[in-house]
Amino acid sequence: MFELIKNKTQNAKNDILSGITVALALVPEAVAFAFVAGIDPIIGLYGAFMVGLVTAVIGGRPGMISGATGALAVVMVSLVKEGNALMPGVEGAGVQYLFATLVVMGLLQMAAGVFKLGKFVRLIPHPVMLGFVNGLAIVIFLSQLGMFKVEGQWLAGTDLWVMLGLVLLTMSIMFGLPKITNKIPAGLAAIVAVSLVVIFGGVDTQTVLSFVQSNGGSGIEGGLPSFMIPQIPFSLDTLYFIFPYALILAAIGLIESLMTLTLIDEITETRGSGNKECIAQGTANIINGFFGGMGGCAMIGQSMINVESGGRGRLSGIVAALMLLSFILFLSPYIEQVPIAALVGVMFMVVIGTFAWSSFRIINKIPKADAFVLILVSAVTVMFDLAIAVICGVIVSSLVFAWENATKIRARKVTRENGVKVYEIWGPLFFGSIQAFNSKFNPVEDPEQIEIDFIDSKVSDHSGVEAIRIMVNKYEALGKTVMLKHLSPDCKRVLKKANPKFDEIIISDIDDPRYYVVTESVGIEA
Repeated sequence: MFELIKNKTQNAKNDILSGITVALALVPEAVAFAFVAGIDPIIGLYGAFMVGLVTAVIGGRPGMISGATGALAVVMVSLVKEGNALMPGVEGAGVQYLFATLVVMGLLQMAAGVFKLGKFVRLIPHPVMLGFVNGLAIVIFLSQLGMFKVEGQWLAGTDLWVMLGLVLLTMSIMFGLPKITNKIPAGLAAIVAVSLVVIFGGVDTQTVLSFVQSNGGSGIEGGLPSFMIPQIPFSLDTLYFIFPYALILAAIGLIESLMTLTLIDEITETRGSGNKECIAQGTANIINGFFGGMGGCAMIGQSMINVESGGRGRLSGIVAALMLLSFILFLSPYIEQVPIAALVGVMFMVVIGTFAWSSFRIINKIPKADAFVLILVSAVTVMFDLAIAVICGVIVSSLVFAWENATKIRARKVTRENGVKVYEIWGPLFFGSIQAFNSKFNPVEDPEQIEIDFIDSKVSDHSGVEAIRIMVNKYEALGKTVMLKHLSPDCKRVLKKANPKFDEIIISDIDDPRYYVVTESVGIEA
C-alpha cells in the first residue's frame, strides 16, 4: 500500500477531497476522546479544529493531520477529576484546570522547538519505529471495537450483522475503487456510498447522532469558539498542580507528533521539520487553552487516511479543519446521518495500511535484541501509551548498544627492545567499556616505562577520559613512567585541564598519516 501512496503527487483537488474525508473521520474520534477525558463533546470538536488548523498552516509536516487524541485524553481524565475536587461546588472546574494546563503544555512544546529538541527523534532506532507503527495499528483497531457498542452493550443479532455488512462494504469500496480510478479518494467515496445506502435504504444502524446521544451528548452542533481566560486561582499551588500534567501531556504530544512526522516522511519520501512542528503544536495548544478546546497532537490514523487519499500539501489539513468547523456550525444535520460503520470501515483499512506486515517476515532475520525491542514497543504501546513505549524501546536499544560496544575494546601488548611496553588500544573507550579497559593493564608487573597508543581507539565520553587519568596515576604511584599517544584533541584538552602535568606525558608530534586524519576529523566535529 505504501507504494501506492508514494505514487500520488500533490495537487489541490487531491488535497481538498482528502481533507473532506479526514474531516468526516475526525468527528467520531474527537467525540469519543472527549468522552474518555470526561468533557463535553463540543470541546473535543473545537480542539480538533484548532489544533488541526494551526498545525496545517505553520506546522513542519505538510499533509500530517492533528487533532484530539486518545493518548492525551487518558491523561486528561485524572486532571479533570482532580481539578473538580480542588474547587468543589464550582461547575466545570476540572475543565478550567484543563484549559490552563494546555497553555503551560503549549509553552513547553514551543520551548522544545526553540531549543531544537525535535532533532532527537532521529535517534529513535528503526525497531522502535516498527514497534510504534504496529502498536498504534493495534490501538486504532481496538479503539474501533468500541463503536460496536450501544449504551455500553455489545451489538448482537441483526444489529451486529448489519454493522459488519456495512463495514465490509466500506472496506470493499476502498479496496476496489483505486483499481478503477485514483481521481476520487476511496475513503470519501466509500463514506458517501454507504451513507446513501443507509439513508435511502432505510437501514437501521448506528449513526454519528445516535453515537453522540448514546454517550450522553445531544449532537455536534455548536457556535464559534470564543476567547476566555481559564477561571482558576492564579497561584503557585495551582502551578504546582498543573505543571506535572502539562509536562506529561507535552511529552506525549511531541513524541506522538514527531514519530508520526517521521513515518509520513518515510512514506512520502520527503522531509519535514521536527522543530517547526514542536512550535506549531505548542502554539495550537495555547490557543486551545484560551478558546476552550481539548488540545491535541498529530494523529497517525487520520494522517494515513490523508496520504492514502492523495493529501500532500498544507491545503489538505486546512480543508479538514475548516470542514470540521462547518460540520459544527452548518452541516451537523447531514453529518449526524453518516453511519458509524462507514467510518469504522475506513479506520480498519487504515489499520491494514499502517501495520508493518513485513515485520513478520524479518523477525527471524534481524538480531534478537532488535526483535525483542520491536515486540516490546508494540506491546507497551497497546498496554500503556506511546510515550512510555518509545522511552522503553530507546532505553533497551541504548543498553544493548552500550553492552555490545563495551565488549569490543582490545589491547595489543608489545615490548620493544629498549624495554618499553606498548599497549595498542583498539575499540571505543566509554562508560561501558571502562572495566574491560582497566583489565588490560597490570601496573605492578609492568616495566618502568609504559606507552599507551590510542590510534585505533576513540575516547567517547568523560568516563573514558577519567579512566585514562586514573590509570596514569596508578603507574606514577608505583614510580613508573607513562606516555600517551594518538589522543584526540578534545581528549587531550580535557586531560590537560584536569592536570597540567599531562602536557608532559602526551605525545603530540607523531609522524603517522592515520593520526593526522583522525585529528583533522575530530577537530571538525568539535
